[in-house]
Order: sequence, then C-alpha cells, then structure tokens
Amino acid sequence: MEEPSSQNPNYLLPPPPPQDFPPPSPPPTFPYFKRPTLRVTSEFDSDSLVFFHKISCKLFDNLAKFKLSFQNNNKREISQPQLSFTSKHLSVHYDLEEQNALVKGSCDVGPRLQLKAVHDVKEKQGEVALVANLAEPGYTLELSSLVPSVGLPKATLKFPIGEVSLEEKEDEEEKKLLSVNGIVKGQVLNGLCTAQYDDEELRLRYAYKDEALSFIPSISLPSNTLSFAFKRRFSPTDKLSYWYNFDSNYWSAVYKRTYGKDFKFKAGYDSEVGLGWASLWVGDESGKAKTAPMKMKVQFMLQVPQDDIKSAALMFRVKKRWDI
Repeated sequence: MEEPSSQNPNYLLPPPPPQDFPPPSPPPTFPYFKRPTLRVTSEFDSDSLVFFHKISCKLFDNLAKFKLSFQNNNKREISQPQLSFTSKHLSVHYDLEEQNALVKGSCDVGPRLQLKAVHDVKEKQGEVALVANLAEPGYTLELSSLVPSVGLPKATLKFPIGEVSLEEKEDEEEKKLLSVNGIVKGQVLNGLCTAQYDDEELRLRYAYKDEALSFIPSISLPSNTLSFAFKRRFSPTDKLSYWYNFDSNYWSAVYKRTYGKDFKFKAGYDSEVGLGWASLWVGDESGKAKTAPMKMKVQFMLQVPQDDIKSAALMFRVKKRWDI
C-alpha cells in the first residue's frame, strides 16, 4: 500500500464541511380559499319560548359577508329562515318561506355622484336614488323615485345642521300636494334644540345635559302635547331617569346602577300599564356578545303588575356566541 506523499497539496487540508441545503419552501397559500371563521349566535327569550339562531362568516378577505338566520320553538319547528349576502356595493336578502328576495345595490357614477337602487323581486317594486355630494362639505342632495314611478321624485337636501325633503303626496280627495318635511338641530343656551316638521306636525325638543343633570322638555304643535324627561346622575355608577306627559298624566321612572362594565341593575315603574319591573344584565346591555365575558349575555327580569301582584313573572334572555 502506497503511503501518502507530503508533497500532495490536499494531504494537510481538512475534509470539506458538509453542504447545507436550504429547507424546502412551504406550499403556496391561497387566502381566498382559506376556510372562513364561522360565527354562531344563539338567543333564547323565555317570554316567547323561541330560539333565534344566526350563522355568519366573512368571505374573500372580509370583502363580503354571508348570514343564515332562523327561529325555532320548543317543538323544534323552524320558522322564518333567511339568507343574506352583503358586500360594499351589493346585498341580497332572501326569505325562504316567502321565496322572495330583496336586492340592494350602489355604484359610483362620478367623483361626487352615487347611484343606489332597491328591488323587491316578488312585489316587483323598488326605488332608485341619485346622491350628489355638493362642493361644500356636509351638503348632500338626493333624488329618489319609486319603481314603477307614481309621481315626481322625492328631493332631500342634507346640510350640517339638518335636512329638508320635498315629496308629492295625495290627500283624502286624491289631490296631489307637495309635502315638506325636515329637521333642524342647533346649540341654544348650552343645550341642543331640535325642531322636526313631519305631516303638518311640528315637534320641538330641547335637551340640556351636563355631568350630573339632564333636562329634556318637548312639545308637539298644533296638538299642544307637552312632556319632559329628567335625568339625575348621583355618581358614575348611579342614575335616575323620570318622564312625565302633561297631556295624559302618565309617568315612568327608571333607576340604573352599574357594577363595572359587565353588570347592570335596572328597576322602574310605568303608570300607563301599571307595571313595575326590575332587571339584571350580565354583559354589556348595549354591546355585542363578542365583548361580553365568555361571549355570553344574560338578562333576568321580574315584572310585577300593579293590579295583580300574584301574576308576577320572572323572565330571562340568554345570548351566546361561538367562533368556529
């Protein structure tokens, strides 16, 4: 066996290190074909003994939303099934029992023009509206007409402090008249004053509110119906509301106390129906089930009629959401 020669240049060199191969690249992902997250919401009302279910999901990277809703009673009978598909410019609501679809669509036809349309497939009726954003910010002009058309289009002008609309209507003698409706809001004496004119009735409302007190008188003309609401906040967690109608002498009062963000106790009385009640909310009353603890909201309510205390009823409502 021949000995290695010292004159060989590769004799004193170390062996080459093992070659590192890059890891295999992951397979390409397609976000539009990824399974969307399903949101299942179930609600039960003990007063009607009806379950309400809603299944929804967002499609195409949140560009559209699909929803299925239905009700069922204690006999497991399904009623009012409805399907809906909603996107930015198109939405379709389909009623399975009525076999009817309500289609809504909108599109931009110019820098400041937008076309909107609504169509009821079964009734073969709809509405078309053209919305124009004027040069001044906060000003919008809308022209809308029923399809098939039955008269002049309705014109609505919206501005920063309110809106005014002109519409053609028929009176009892089937004479066509031009009706004017509108609402105007503005700051007056550290409060918000609202004037609303609708069907020849003018409603004036003034709302004063500070950190501890709210006072809201209102009057309707020409009926001269006068009422006022009074709200007093004793602390950040305690609040009392009182409403009185001078025309009918009916009144109602509600006391509310909150315990943190997820607990609320309310008690009140309504003289018009002679009913006293108290309720407890677990979870934000006005919020969504998603923000509630365990994504569940619960309400317990006790109703006590004034004339028959023995017929008092305890009711509850539960709303639960699952993300699958």
